[in-house]
Amino acid sequence: MFEQFGLNTSLEKGLAKMGLEKPTPVQVEMIPALLAGHDIQACAMTGSGKSAAFLLPLLHQMLEKPAPNTATRCLVITPTRELAIQLERHCQELASFTAIQSLTILGGENFKEQKAKLRKNPEFVIGTPGRILEHVQRNSLDLGDLEFLVLDEADRTLDMGLRDDVMEIVSHCQSYRQTVLLSATLNHQGLGKISKEIQRTPKKIAIGTHRSAHENILQDIILADDAAHKKQLCSWLLANEEFQKSVVFSNTRVHAEELAVFLIKQGHKTACLHGEMLQDERKRVMNLFREGKVRVLVATDLAARGLDIPAIELVINFAMPRSGDEYVHRIGRTGRAGANGRAVSLVAPQEWNLMESIERYLNLDFTHRVVESLPAKFKGPAKKKKSDKNLKGRFSAKDKTIPKAKQRHRNRKNVGKRRTPSAEKDEPQTTASLYKGKAAKAPSANKEPSANKEPSANKKSSANKKPSANKEPSANKELLANKEPSANKKSSANKEPLANKKSSAHKEHSAKDNKVDGFAPLKRK
Repeated sequence: MFEQFGLNTSLEKGLAKMGLEKPTPVQVEMIPALLAGHDIQACAMTGSGKSAAFLLPLLHQMLEKPAPNTATRCLVITPTRELAIQLERHCQELASFTAIQSLTILGGENFKEQKAKLRKNPEFVIGTPGRILEHVQRNSLDLGDLEFLVLDEADRTLDMGLRDDVMEIVSHCQSYRQTVLLSATLNHQGLGKISKEIQRTPKKIAIGTHRSAHENILQDIILADDAAHKKQLCSWLLANEEFQKSVVFSNTRVHAEELAVFLIKQGHKTACLHGEMLQDERKRVMNLFREGKVRVLVATDLAARGLDIPAIELVINFAMPRSGDEYVHRIGRTGRAGANGRAVSLVAPQEWNLMESIERYLNLDFTHRVVESLPAKFKGPAKKKKSDKNLKGRFSAKDKTIPKAKQRHRNRKNVGKRRTPSAEKDEPQTTASLYKGKAAKAPSANKEPSANKEPSANKKSSANKKPSANKEPSANKELLANKEPSANKKSSANKEPLANKKSSAHKEHSAKDNKVDGFAPLKRK
């Protein structure tokens, strides 16, 4: 019971009017800590009552210590306009039996009208970072007397790139204040840094986590082939499931508008909500949905954070969310405050891996459903073959055969050739023995090596012998067959120069008969 906290009687009347009797676990932890004056970092699953957990103790302290001559005493910063409107409505209900005034400051509204309302000096201001900073810079909002600062959905605020705006707003606040950070997870990358800058030794409260299982929410998946098949499935679910209100989530604004038009043509009372709409239109759509004049709300992730709309019993993920955290916030629109709900995700072939990653991340087992009138051709991916890595340990090292390496022809062409025997290493190798496929024959032992012959004798014999027209001299054949290395030849001093050889041969030809084959050579003039 809330009587255990010793709250102001006006707040207890407000709680009784709202029908709240028993505090939730996060309220049991946060309310005493805030009443004691601690800075708080709180994390709890969606629908756990975090809003009342910080509104009640802050309103109580403002009632116990009235300060009518001060400026704004409490500032609540939210990432989205819809969440700010919801918090302001919740604050008014709790403070309905008090004189505390609250005001929302949102982008997309008339700046001069907001400035006129701020002159009335409301004690409780709730808004988005951009418009709050604009009023602070134009000196229409005074934060010099601020006693309480609350950052709701702080992780979402940082993800949207609003950290600089928040830090500039904090710089205009007085340093001695009580600061509350509410987040879906305390392990966010930038949450620790911003906490060190704006909080003093905060007390951390974590009641479950955002990854905790929602026992009162049934979570199903239905396979689909493409976007057109998804539209048909979505219309079938809205026509056959029992619910009072439903939210259909899409990843893009264009798809949200297209789906809303399709569902309206199918006869469903549908409205669309996304960030590109004007603020007045967004307010009108949310009021229609709250009042029940519209049963189906097609929205982007703009409606996934913090919205507490009663009687939402069905959530449909027309497109799978991009992360497990966003999935938790989407399905958290149903099953709030212990109520039952159902979440259905439509999974296309390209979204199968994303669905499995969310399932692993949240440690869930989705229930697979099939609509018999609209069966999908896609039945899931084919079974994967077992990797070779799993087979490594099954075979011993002895059974493994090392594959032969590929050999190039240039490395293989001389394999198997015999080398010259060691006894005949001094014998010279001929050109034919190097390039033929078989080994060259070694010179005969009985034959006298050509190296012992005197070159002068051979030269004389070749000079005295007349060359034949059709036959090559035998001495030249021996020279071509057995070339002697330069080391075995005699010194170059005993050799006859090459030029002298040519001149002597020319003289011999001129001494012969002038007729060759019966014809006399032509004489040049």
